[in-house]
Amino acid sequence: MTRRTFLAAASATAAGAFPALDPPPFGALPSARQLAWHRLETTAFLHFSVNTFTGREWGLGDEDPNVFNPARFDADAIVEPLAAAGFTGVILTAKHHDGFCLWPTATTAHSVRASAWRGGKGDVVGEMAAAARRHKIRFGVYLSPWDRNQAAYGKPEYLAVYRRQLTELLSDYGPIFEVWHDGANGGDGYYGGAREKRLIDKNTYYDWPGTWALVRRWQPEAVIFSDVGPDVRWVGNERGTAGDPCWATYDPVGADGGPASPGNVREKDSTAGTRRGAHWLPAECDVSIRPGWFWHEAENARVKTAAELEALYFASAGRGANLLLNVPPNRDGLLSSEDIQSLEAFGRWRRATFARNLAAGARVTATNTRAPSERFGPRHLLDGRDDTYWATDDATLRAEALFDFAAPVTFGVVRLREAIRFGQRIDRAAIDGWNGADWRPLAEATSIGPRRLIRLDRPVTAARLRLRVTEASASPVLSEFALFSEPV
Repeated sequence: MTRRTFLAAASATAAGAFPALDPPPFGALPSARQLAWHRLETTAFLHFSVNTFTGREWGLGDEDPNVFNPARFDADAIVEPLAAAGFTGVILTAKHHDGFCLWPTATTAHSVRASAWRGGKGDVVGEMAAAARRHKIRFGVYLSPWDRNQAAYGKPEYLAVYRRQLTELLSDYGPIFEVWHDGANGGDGYYGGAREKRLIDKNTYYDWPGTWALVRRWQPEAVIFSDVGPDVRWVGNERGTAGDPCWATYDPVGADGGPASPGNVREKDSTAGTRRGAHWLPAECDVSIRPGWFWHEAENARVKTAAELEALYFASAGRGANLLLNVPPNRDGLLSSEDIQSLEAFGRWRRATFARNLAAGARVTATNTRAPSERFGPRHLLDGRDDTYWATDDATLRAEALFDFAAPVTFGVVRLREAIRFGQRIDRAAIDGWNGADWRPLAEATSIGPRRLIRLDRPVTAARLRLRVTEASASPVLSEFALFSEPV
């Protein structure tokens, strides 16, 4: 099975027919579902299962279903602080490697149906999906391909079980925005009592193209995440940080240099992506608010602070990726107070920082503008819309936009956005401030893509700024220039 086969689904784009006046698209382009995913920016992960009660990170698959008993489980109490902190979606571990299913599946007895929790009538997936809708955020699912409980795992018949589980999740719980697969596949397990080690061929066993076709059938607007996409890629680490640069295009290669698949990828390439790669495969940065992925009481004093979350935000979303922050529910079926406190402080910081674009009132000119100027002029950098943009002539790869303010502005954060439906075009840009006599450099950036946040070492006050595109692979097409000030 070739890499081309694995990534065939990524070839569909949202480009459509570009009007003759528009800049010609460059390279790989995002699909409509990918464009929608880019706008989400920060989403939350919920690792919740029997491991929450056993203290493990990876369950063996032999757990008694009755161990799962979150007596105070409240889906709204979990979702509300996430939504309030600015998270736009939540992905639930519907099944982790232990094989315990958080919904009453018809495929196995190893599920909430066999638990004493709510008399076997509970459905964590259903309640979380409903709570997400009530709080107006998206809902997604993680269904582990590896199943340490299933007797059939490692055999051909397991694939039918896995796809039935996936079909239940995709057909019974409303819109799904992301389907998440990791690369942990095969090893020691219970396997229906066999208690043995089972290994599979990661490239062929799951027939991933067939499984992805199932997702497309039931949830055509959902993005699919794995080491190789086909819509969203793993960033190559669990620290929550993207590379600098971090290109939205990516051509994955297997660990041995051959074909890649989920669980078999050269991870060092995932962090930066592939400049001028053949596939639009943006990065998602997964990281936990705690040292572990599941809740452990001993880690209550080791929850990431708001300042740490802010730094993660700049190192992930700020580099054009999306941040996926894991916030695991505890044994009561709630978020712990320590986690909520960090989320609340992080949310306050985000709202205070990004409430107002300090550049919005500037007068802006440019050294080059594509005709007609009213359609492609630099004023669109400041209009707060993602469907308008400043564009240059096709042959102009270097250009400048100058911003003059009626009064000096003080800022510490710069945000740039490309109009990515035309591709990722800019390789390098710089920002300068006028000191009354000449220009002095303030910051530089490599990849921009859907979003680039530059956090200055200290606040700067200026009445005149210059944005320079110093290197580009195609004529620049920028949709935003914004300035912000962080609260003290």
